[in-house]
Amino acid sequence: MTAPVPPTYSHERRNPAERIRRSLEGASSTPFWLDSPDRPATEPPLKGAHAADLLVVGGGYSGLWAALMAKEADPARSVVLIEAAEIAWAASGRNGGFFESSLTHGEENGERHFGGELDELHRLADENVEEFVATLERHGIDAEYEPTGTLTVATEPHQVEELRAGGPEGFYEGDALRALVDSPAYRAGRLEMHGNALIHPAKLAWGLKAACLALGVKIFERTRATSLAKSPGGVKVETPGGEVFATHVVLATNGFPSLVKRSRLYTVPVYDYVLMTEPLSAEQLESIGWTDRFGITDSSRQFHYYRKSADDRILFGGYDAVYHPGGRIRPAYDQRPETFETLADHFFTTFPQLDVRFTHAWGGMIDMCTRFVAYYGTAFGGRVAYSAGYTGLGVGATRFGAKVVLDLLSGRSTELTELELVRSKPIPIPPEPLATPAITVMRRAIARSDANGGRDGLLIRAADAFGIGFDS
Repeated sequence: MTAPVPPTYSHERRNPAERIRRSLEGASSTPFWLDSPDRPATEPPLKGAHAADLLVVGGGYSGLWAALMAKEADPARSVVLIEAAEIAWAASGRNGGFFESSLTHGEENGERHFGGELDELHRLADENVEEFVATLERHGIDAEYEPTGTLTVATEPHQVEELRAGGPEGFYEGDALRALVDSPAYRAGRLEMHGNALIHPAKLAWGLKAACLALGVKIFERTRATSLAKSPGGVKVETPGGEVFATHVVLATNGFPSLVKRSRLYTVPVYDYVLMTEPLSAEQLESIGWTDRFGITDSSRQFHYYRKSADDRILFGGYDAVYHPGGRIRPAYDQRPETFETLADHFFTTFPQLDVRFTHAWGGMIDMCTRFVAYYGTAFGGRVAYSAGYTGLGVGATRFGAKVVLDLLSGRSTELTELELVRSKPIPIPPEPLATPAITVMRRAIARSDANGGRDGLLIRAADAFGIGFDS
């Protein structure tokens, strides 16, 4: 008897349209993490003139970590943080909540770009995890941190041997894999515990905000930075309601256009989309065998990621990352029905045992750079420092990035400022009108590679030769 062939993922629907439509009916467009009574009130916007030793522009993870660490290091230092909307409204409150210790977006990507200092980066990554957890404990931040690991699954034949190459420990297939999680789409899996955890994204951001306020950081929300200019003894940042004169400035604006214009070609805004199910019963979880708390991702370049929430919902996202022509960032892009339908179809292909509805469907922008790893820089004679380009791996790495930018502002040579990771830049992305067709062609090449058993075409091989990789 021939074993059934596992289903593959594509944009062609495998499940009835009515099932997909019914599952998405009535889903809230508010990100699940933000749809909470714990959501704090916003701080008032900035008005008038203010002065600070350090101004942080951007209230996501990067900015919050920079403000908190600066204040912890020197309680007498005056620190101001401004946020254009509200804390956690963007990527920090919309992501999947996967915490990975890697600072290089995976081993292969790290070897490609930073092979000479990979051991040092592994050590720094482990230290970053320890300090991350210690900060949560020190400030009583309940971010629902769970060091439960991540199961990477093979959904195509060529991916099986790639996972097996990591050795027998942690490798699963057959009945052993089905005992972990039972899906007809899976051929093999590798469970990685070290440096892999889950968090509640918004609770992390809200907790960092509360810790900053408790230490005396002044936070102004609904305050957009409109310009950056030299000022006697420092830098002036203007906002619609006032201005801040600061000795030093941290720019932590993710994929939004940087106030340092020369750095804008290093990132593009890419939209990622997510579904969240209703809470699953114990019987439903038993039907798919997923009774442990680890997160799951697959091995394809166009990959999915999924995990369980504290109340046993399943978050299911990824696969269909979208660059909108012109690199525009608009609230309307947070909803994309065709992508939600694709994700729902893939969910039921993964777990045909489940008949559930999705209560939340949302999207949001992440910043992507060509090396998949954050880059750093300074401007205005070293009075301004910035980081960006985390490419979806910012939950843990942003804390490390904040430490780097503070070291850069100190003007001293440190272990971090001497890293090739910090001193080098990614290959720039061409500006429009070249960016849209270039990204479109590359996305098609990636899809073809996944469909052709991981065999790369000429375009991907050429990009790899120039240090642009896709096997992170």
